[in-house]
Amino acid sequence: MIVLGCNGFTRVSEIFAEHFGAVGTERHYLLGHDAGASLLVDGELVAAVEEERLNRQKKTSDFPVNAVKWCLEHAGLQFSDIDLVAVPWDFSAEVLDGMLLDITSTSVAPTAKLGLISGIGELFTGAVSHEAILADFAERTGYTPDPDKVVFVPHHLAHAMTGYYMAGMKDAAFLVSDGRAERFSSLTGEIRDGRVRVFDESTIGAHHSIGLLFSAVTRYLGFVPNNDEYKVMGLSGYAEPPSPNPFLEHIVELHEDGRYTFCRPLETDDPRSFDPLFQQYFGPAQDSLEYKARVAAAAQEMLTVVTSHQLRALESRTDLDHVLFEGGVALNCLNNTSLFESSRFDDMYVGFGASDTGIAIGAAVHAWAGHSDSADRKKFAPSVTPYLGPEYDDATVEQTLRKFSDRVVWRRLSDDEVVAEVAELLTEKVVIGWYEGRIEHGPRALGHRSILANPRFPDIKDIINTKVKHREPFRPFAPLVLESDAPKVFEMGRKTRSPYMTFVFPVRPEFREVIPGATHVDGTSRVQTITDQDTPRLAALLRRFTALTDIPCLINTSFNVAGEPIVCTPADALNCFLGTEIDHLMLGNCLVTKVEAF
Repeated sequence: MIVLGCNGFTRVSEIFAEHFGAVGTERHYLLGHDAGASLLVDGELVAAVEEERLNRQKKTSDFPVNAVKWCLEHAGLQFSDIDLVAVPWDFSAEVLDGMLLDITSTSVAPTAKLGLISGIGELFTGAVSHEAILADFAERTGYTPDPDKVVFVPHHLAHAMTGYYMAGMKDAAFLVSDGRAERFSSLTGEIRDGRVRVFDESTIGAHHSIGLLFSAVTRYLGFVPNNDEYKVMGLSGYAEPPSPNPFLEHIVELHEDGRYTFCRPLETDDPRSFDPLFQQYFGPAQDSLEYKARVAAAAQEMLTVVTSHQLRALESRTDLDHVLFEGGVALNCLNNTSLFESSRFDDMYVGFGASDTGIAIGAAVHAWAGHSDSADRKKFAPSVTPYLGPEYDDATVEQTLRKFSDRVVWRRLSDDEVVAEVAELLTEKVVIGWYEGRIEHGPRALGHRSILANPRFPDIKDIINTKVKHREPFRPFAPLVLESDAPKVFEMGRKTRSPYMTFVFPVRPEFREVIPGATHVDGTSRVQTITDQDTPRLAALLRRFTALTDIPCLINTSFNVAGEPIVCTPADALNCFLGTEIDHLMLGNCLVTKVEAF
């Protein structure tokens, strides 16, 4: 069975801009962001790529025409070979009725209600209804799918199935939390033998979304909502949360069954509706690091308290020992560590596709699981890897290099020479672009499109932030470490591995002066553990670097600059290299240096 997963809409950004003000800093306030496609062949995930990597538009919500075509080409398939198309949204007529009921039952002014109803109507008919999605697919691809072979998967169930598949398809409880889906923002439940059961009493509506409230804080602090929440997470390390915490005293109220509400519903027509409350409890907005860090620390504590409340309720409802945490809120890795450590679960899985980057995968898995034999599913063990996107052979790399020959010089190395020479370079205060193999999936660099540096230099973070990434100086960087060395360097608690940078751990005191460039101001690091099996050449590089320096970690950050997608093609990598102060580029097996360096 061949299943194509597909997330993205041609007209969504246009409709949200016109009816919901999704422009400027609000440009990511829309559905279908992180558009992409995936392909399952007899249950095996053979390809997945985000549309932004191909069209070079960060967090694009456009129909993923490039991603769809690449997935099929990679597998040598035609549209006519597809058995099912899976869409990670289900805007049915019943969902529309519920959305309209949600609007009419709010306390906003009648004119505002009419405006929202008009906008929802245009959104439904022009982009997200079943009929609109089928028409969009046909127009953009030239292929008209059989409506009976298109599976519309509720958004949060797509999230849950992403985690289920990536965690090895073993029975698990789940918590999904994000900004909003069709109507809701969070739900809990179980997956047993591929079948999902939702605990309806714990479902949270969009007007009380912890994800949207955290986005409101992001906006209030001067950042871009639904994009820069990780900046708030990073800022929280610069302050202790105030006691009592205004969010927990005045804004959020916890209820039975893991539910919670706010002191008043979030107003979707006024994204700054909570700003007066923030100013009331924290004082007038200020641009100082101290003020922003205090608000960020309070918001971070609030997020932990609310999600812990949800997880405790889930623990009481399930006898399963494993839990999946999915949705955009699950990218808050600082929260994930305390959430897991305070739970009774044996393990918590947060994958590389926890945000909407993964829902095209989860939708395909849901469709496959619902149309495959139970016995076949039980025997199936997925091969899980984040390296699911395009790769480029040596001939393409060298052909691209020749196009840049007036600005770069390069030497082709053997695999052993790559490891030896790059490790030697990294003993100094240099920044290296590292490019190999298939591009990783999701928002974080996992060793195939990375920027590497030596963490022993205290100022290396400032160098990368200002001269390479072009981003705020308070932003921390993640260390990568061999999985076998991780407990020696970090206080891993009950976790034995963290391959996707989805958990944060304290740096052991004796290593804080060894890796200051990868240690956040609060003494923690967002760790990526690697193995010879997952990333053999990167593991060999780290092992060689450690032998030369006695430093068991390297800084790893995504190969891009602020506001741009992670590089995909060799040309993308060269353009980023030449537009920044990256010192060297390891492009496949070619060590590249800028002409002016000679």
